[in-house]
This record gives sequence, structure tokens and C-alpha cells, in this order.
Amino acid sequence: MDTARAARHFVRVWERAWADHDVEAILELYAADCVHRSMPFREPHRGRDELAAYVRWSFAAEYTIDVRFSEPVVGQDGLAVAEFRVLAEEDGQPTTLAGCVFVRFGADGLAVETRDYWHTREGHQEPAGSRFLA
Repeated sequence: MDTARAARHFVRVWERAWADHDVEAILELYAADCVHRSMPFREPHRGRDELAAYVRWSFAAEYTIDVRFSEPVVGQDGLAVAEFRVLAEEDGQPTTLAGCVFVRFGADGLAVETRDYWHTREGHQEPAGSRFLA
């Protein structure tokens, strides 16, 4: 498995699928027995069914305007990380969500473990600095 290729595919699909709220496309990126954590202290979503429920819940009140992911930074043993930024409206109010996703890929190139760290802000704003997002 080529981690760089898997990671680039992961962020390209997430970027498009988040913009379109295409849950099925997102789920195809994950192993059946994946473990996803959204924020460090939340209980994990185990398997595609729990992940699907979480993603649908996340998209429910969101009207997405623009989604951008950085090029992934690839590490060893199937690990990669990418930064993301989403401009949206929730309940008619502009919001910005910015964060990063850590991914561990299995031998088949599917995500077996992911963890997100993110923050929201009222209004639309680009994250400070240009380390990842250009």
C-alpha cells in the first residue's frame, strides 16, 4: 500500500464529499471495522454504521459553502495527517470550522483509524498562517 497515494485520495474524496454531504462516498474510504474519534475526549465511533450516523448528524444543520484540505503529510506505518477548513452556515449564521485529521491506513489503503481535532468560529475566516493550506 502506498500511504501517500491513499492519503491524497482520502483528502480529495473528503473535500468533495463534505461539500456535497455525500456520506456514502466518505464511508467508502473506511474499513468496515474502522475507529473514528471526533475530538480527543468523545467516545469513538466504531465501524461504518456508527461513523455514518455521526457524519449525517454533523451535516444535518450545515449548509456548506467551501471545503479545503491541505496536501497530506505522510509518516511511517500507514500514518498521514491533513489540515482542513470549512466555510458553512449553521442555522443561517456564517461559521468557519478548521482542524486536522490524523489517519492510519490499512494494507488495502482504507482508513482503519482516524482522529479529528477541530475548532469553530463565528463568521468566515481563514486560519492564520500558511503552513498547510495555501
